[in-house]
Amino acid sequence: MRIILASASPRRKELLIQLGVEFEVLVSDVEEIITETEPNRVVEELSIQKAEAVFCRTEGDVMVIGADTVVAMDGKILGKPGNEEHAVEMLKQIQAREHCVYTGVTLYVRKGENETRNTFSECTFVKFYPMTDSEIRWYVETGEPRDKAGAYGIQGLGARFVEKISGDYNNVVGLPISRLYQEIKYN
Repeated sequence: MRIILASASPRRKELLIQLGVEFEVLVSDVEEIITETEPNRVVEELSIQKAEAVFCRTEGDVMVIGADTVVAMDGKILGKPGNEEHAVEMLKQIQAREHCVYTGVTLYVRKGENETRNTFSECTFVKFYPMTDSEIRWYVETGEPRDKAGAYGIQGLGARFVEKISGDYNNVVGLPISRLYQEIKYN
């Protein structure tokens, strides 16, 4: 069965390689439409949209994996920063506090005439150490926060500010590969 990752994220690609499965990448390029308000439901909704957009372009036996990740603080989604000042603002919000990183995953599977969809989300709690204004400015100026949910990358320079995590580390990077592996086994 072909496995397709419906994501342009290099981090998700690297994580899927860790599972040891052969896969290809087909970017969904879907216009994301959010109707949900709860962070876990938002990432599930977006993962469905991404996986469905690619699944509709396939034929034969296939598994399409769509995913979306957000950072939420006090139930509010922080998203990706629009500019450096927005990144500074986000980092000031999350420093010295615990927040949750949600990743939603959808598997669309076609085997012969049978088609199924399985959607789930994972939450990993992350707590940052207190950060000084100069640390925040330095980090933002590295450029790393630019395309990251919550304005940080736990797998990069942002790791120096993480006090603790509770849950799947890889979920914070962008794909809960342990749970994903368990789901793939039964499809």
